[in-house]
Amino acid sequence: MPLELVTVPCLEDNYAFLVHDADSGETAVIDVPEAGPIKDALAARGWTLSHVLLTHHHWDHVDGLPDLLAEHPAKVIGAAADAHRLPPLDLAVAEGDSFTVGSDRFEVLDVSGHTVGHIAFHAPASKLVFTADSLMALGCGRLFEGTPAQMLESMTKLAALPGDTTVCSGHEYTTTNAKFAATVDPENAALISRTQDIADKRAAGMPTVPSKLQLELDTNPFLRASDPAIARTLDMTGATPLDVFTEVRARRDRF
Repeated sequence: MPLELVTVPCLEDNYAFLVHDADSGETAVIDVPEAGPIKDALAARGWTLSHVLLTHHHWDHVDGLPDLLAEHPAKVIGAAADAHRLPPLDLAVAEGDSFTVGSDRFEVLDVSGHTVGHIAFHAPASKLVFTADSLMALGCGRLFEGTPAQMLESMTKLAALPGDTTVCSGHEYTTTNAKFAATVDPENAALISRTQDIADKRAAGMPTVPSKLQLELDTNPFLRASDPAIARTLDMTGATPLDVFTEVRARRDRF
């Protein structure tokens, strides 16, 4: 049975995620921007926290952890490469490692770019991937530490997952991301349709995260650096995907 997924809004525009295995009762949270909403979500469902999965060290993904652990002791899992600046880890992992939550196996992917040492968690049986600030809804994270080549490698790695995978990313940035995407991919009918859907959801107070990977492949410019239409819009016909990706990221930074 697939894990049950709960999206938990935190802070101003962050998301944490709970996954629950009904058979074992195990429950994991992915990232802890703040403790209160996560505690409330656990209490509302009568769930007991067993695992904390941390994607990277930025404060808005880890600051709520001490408060959460004080009430909900759990096994903390994070990147070995980032262990020196993460909260104390019970299990340090790297790409190729895996662990279980209930009956599902979580695979660790190195998705450096936003930070060096950023990881994602892929649960194939439940068709979930937790990408935080690497692949985002209609975007990708700013390159605070990594290079465009690193981020493009990470995007390519995530793009290779099955299209029906649910992408659980870390922020509600989708409205602005959609406005930017239209500047580099203006004739994309799927993007035009998605932009309207985003506007409708936000007007109704609904989140736009998570999203399906296939939708990202169809509309997210950071997964479409090989698309000749984007290269033409940028006056970069014939450029390499890395050059196109670098230009798209630079334009998004200025947007």
